[in-house]
This record gives sequence, structure tokens and C-alpha cells, in this order.
Amino acid sequence: MRALIFSDVHGNLEALTAVLKYAKRHRIDQYICLGDLVGYGASPNETIQKIQALKPLTVIRGNHDKAVAGQDSMETFNPIAAAAIQWTKSRILKKNLEFLARLPKGPLTIDKIEICHGAPFDEDFYIFGEYDAIEAFEYLPFPLSFFGHTHFPVIYSKHGDQVAGRFLSGPVNLLKIEKGFSYLINPGSVGQPRDRNPRAAFAIYDTERLQVRFHRVEYEIAEAQKKILQAELPAALAERLTLGL
Repeated sequence: MRALIFSDVHGNLEALTAVLKYAKRHRIDQYICLGDLVGYGASPNETIQKIQALKPLTVIRGNHDKAVAGQDSMETFNPIAAAAIQWTKSRILKKNLEFLARLPKGPLTIDKIEICHGAPFDEDFYIFGEYDAIEAFEYLPFPLSFFGHTHFPVIYSKHGDQVAGRFLSGPVNLLKIEKGFSYLINPGSVGQPRDRNPRAAFAIYDTERLQVRFHRVEYEIAEAQKKILQAELPAALAERLTLGL
């Protein structure tokens, strides 16, 4: 089985389209989305509908999804993020709002893989570094887990009592799953990368070869920026796409 693992699309239809175009050229048997379908970007409805069309699909909610669906307050969001949530609330179709409201809370188990948006002990927690990963590993029932939320592609590995983290750079990276190790993996963000690399990030997990391959693809950033500005969303949301911040 080959699973497309992706996260944090944030209403960026152009980035999602580029990722799925790449995936279409390769055999994908399952789609796994780690949350935050909306927020920041100007195409929430189109993004949701494109993700819904993927089969078979497993998707969990993110903090922006919860906020748009009215399941969480915006007190913890910065002003720019809060403005984008308010805008999304005013534009989202009822059927798509209901879809967001039905999204399950992580963690969720799929074929002995644990997935979550933030952390296995708190869906809104940011895993930033080995100390956070050490705590997260204590909650994982299986050797392999995927998470999102931070917008950084990273691998945390645990062998015995040792936990190591590796941030990924470059267009392609490969992880071979080794016996005796546990892994906590973030595929990066499709719609708003924050590692100073503006290309859309995602991963493909191959259960037969026991490997995870990380990818980055170019997309029509200018078009995504144009839509953000035309929608009168905060200009910073358009500017950061070019910088990967």
C-alpha cells in the first residue's frame, strides 16, 4: 500500500492541486489528511470539495477547522489568523461547514499507524523539538505516527531511550523504517510551509518497502496570492507564501 500523507492545506487550492497532480502520476492507494483544511487561504470551499473527492480518504480535524466550525474559540489565534477564520466563516458553504464539524478528533489509528494533528496527547499542542517528542512517544501504541500543525517537515526517531530529531530540506528525502525504532513524522505543510521553502510539502508512505519518501513541489503561488488579496484577507498571508514563512 502507498499512502499519501498530507497536512495543513489551509485553503490553498493551488498548492493542493499541484500535490494531487504529482500523486496522480504515482500509485496511491490511500489518502491521509492530518487536518487544517481551511484557514489563511482564499479557497476553503474548493479545497474541502477536492479533498472530499479523494478515495479512500481518512481525515482528522485541525485547530483551524474547529474554529471555523464553531467548536473552538479564537482566543489563542493571532489577529491575522483570527481574521482569516472570520473571513472563512463568512464564505464557507453550509455543506462544507457541516463536513468540518463532523471531522474526527485525533489521535486516530489506521492500520497500526497513529495520526494526529498536534500531538497524541493534545490535538492542539505543537511538537517543536526532542523534548516535546519524548513526551509524545509515551502515548504512541505503534512504532509509526504522523502529525501536522507545525508546518515543518521533520522526523523524530526513538531507539531505546534515545530520541533524535531531523528537520528535512531539499526536494526529496527518504526514510527507511528500521526494526527497533519508533518514528514520529511531520510531512510538512501543503498550503503554508514555514521552513523557508515555499514549495508544497507532503509524504508518501510505502508499506511494502517500509519507507517514507518526503516531497516538495512547485505550485502557482502568484495565483494563490492573487486570490488572497482579491478576497481582502490580510496581505501578510499572501506575502508569506513566497518566503515559505
